[in-house]
Amino acid sequence: MSKTERGVALVTGASAGIGLATARALRQDGYQVFGTSRKRMTETEQGVTMLICDVTDDASVQALVDDVVGRAGRIDLLVNNAGIGLLGGAEESSPAQAKALFEVNVFGVLRVTNAVLPIMRRQGSGRIVNLGSLVGLIPAPFNALYSSSKHAIEGYSESLDHEVRTQGIRVVLVEPGGIRTSFEDNLARADRPLAVYETVRTAAEVLMREVIQKGDAPEIVADTVVKAANAVVPKRRYTAGKLAGQVRFMRRFMPESFVDRNLRKYNGLPA
Repeated sequence: MSKTERGVALVTGASAGIGLATARALRQDGYQVFGTSRKRMTETEQGVTMLICDVTDDASVQALVDDVVGRAGRIDLLVNNAGIGLLGGAEESSPAQAKALFEVNVFGVLRVTNAVLPIMRRQGSGRIVNLGSLVGLIPAPFNALYSSSKHAIEGYSESLDHEVRTQGIRVVLVEPGGIRTSFEDNLARADRPLAVYETVRTAAEVLMREVIQKGDAPEIVADTVVKAANAVVPKRRYTAGKLAGQVRFMRRFMPESFVDRNLRKYNGLPA
């Protein structure tokens, strides 16, 4: 397909932030774009057709995919962006809260991907871009459960890519760092906070807010997604933004003791 006719793209969590910027960038690049939100929005957003989907619900996901295929006839690109955050010590969240997080961040990706794979297999081609995070590469004190969900997406994405590559389908990761979005405003807090963590948890929240305020624009991630979507021979992962690139380099090439020491220093934790 030409640049003016890339194909059909589906972007989950496209109501704001990275998802909206990505949907717009893909539309600008020549894709017919469908975006999802949990609540009804204006049907079109700068050429992006918005549809309702709850990624935690099997029926909602299948209805979404059926709707897109009914309208466009195919799905060439899936961008799994929908996700939620959770701040607090790992001990401070109940199992129910942890399950709710994974229901969106991990099983939501699984649901949408499983619904789209048969379409791509029938076409003999397709690209799936999963939004990871730099905290899918490193530990994240007081974001342990969120970090765990992103680590899960790392392993899932790489493994799935090997499974479907012979079917003409590729799966890649885009890993943002700190991005200027409303992520912090919509962040869930641990549902059973403990006094022993209060001081350091509060400091972790201040640090997160600073990282987001100083972070890259969502368009940086959107441009990276477009690059990952269009690469003839895609890489397994693409970092998005300066911070993510630095963290990936450090994790890959620096000694473990160096990474551990600098991680604690960055998070204001005693050595």
